[in-house]
Amino acid sequence: MKFLSLLIALLLEQVRPLRHSNRIHLLFTRYAMYLARQFNGGEYRHGVIAWLLATAPAVVAVLAVSLALHHVSAPAAWLWNVLVIYLTMGFRQFSHPFTEIGVALREARLDAARDQLGQWRGEGAAGLSSSEVARAAIELALIAAHRHVFGTIAWFLVAGAPGAVLYRLSAALADRWGMRADAEFGAFGRFAGSAFFWIDWLPARLTAASFATVGNFEDAAYCWRTQAASWTSEAHGIILATGGGALGVRLGGALRLDAGTQLRPELGLGDEADADYMRSAVGLVWRALVLWMFLVLVVTIAYALG
Repeated sequence: MKFLSLLIALLLEQVRPLRHSNRIHLLFTRYAMYLARQFNGGEYRHGVIAWLLATAPAVVAVLAVSLALHHVSAPAAWLWNVLVIYLTMGFRQFSHPFTEIGVALREARLDAARDQLGQWRGEGAAGLSSSEVARAAIELALIAAHRHVFGTIAWFLVAGAPGAVLYRLSAALADRWGMRADAEFGAFGRFAGSAFFWIDWLPARLTAASFATVGNFEDAAYCWRTQAASWTSEAHGIILATGGGALGVRLGGALRLDAGTQLRPELGLGDEADADYMRSAVGLVWRALVLWMFLVLVVTIAYALG
């Protein structure tokens, strides 16, 4: 049942992708901003209360509907799972800007690629070379693939539709509250960051392991072991180091952004990034997704036969 739910949701998302600025996303963003205004008193416990108010109502509501439909109608419960996965996954939400950047680089339209990357990152990228643009785009794509696809799938497989909702909401709150560098959100956002760290602990490693399996396993494992810990975010470091090793491309390193040069550890192995490696990154993500779906299918068949 879960395999079919994932398969149909993936097909629907390819045919009719859900925009990042869809109504549900905007409503939750406004709700999170409202909670921050009401509860951010600069203390850790305020962040805990706000996080629970942001996640618990949605998770409990989805759980209640799932249980009710399960007792009423199995097909209705299956359709509910498809709807929830479709709304929480968002494979195409990051593929469009990534594709546009790749096309611009192949057509030698560097300024267009920079503009598209700047919009995606939310900060100016006018000083980046073509290799730096490709490198930054690959990094964003690998992290987005994990956040929007593999992490959501992992929690759906473990806890059903409520698990997928919990993962996506906690990821959004970690970005909005937990990653803020300003003092106003320091103590308040700490719980959102730490909660998602533990929620994402296993999914991040499963994503990295799948990249290694479908890519250059030896280099991916080496980069995971020797480079991942140097990155600011442990989960992102594991995914980017393993992805770079699996692709045979160098990631990380300095980025000359409009706000100044951003110094970062070097990840991956091999050549400088370019538009061809961007295509390779797409192939890596798709192969990893096929691997996940194959394993889910095998487990589903084994469960049915057992």
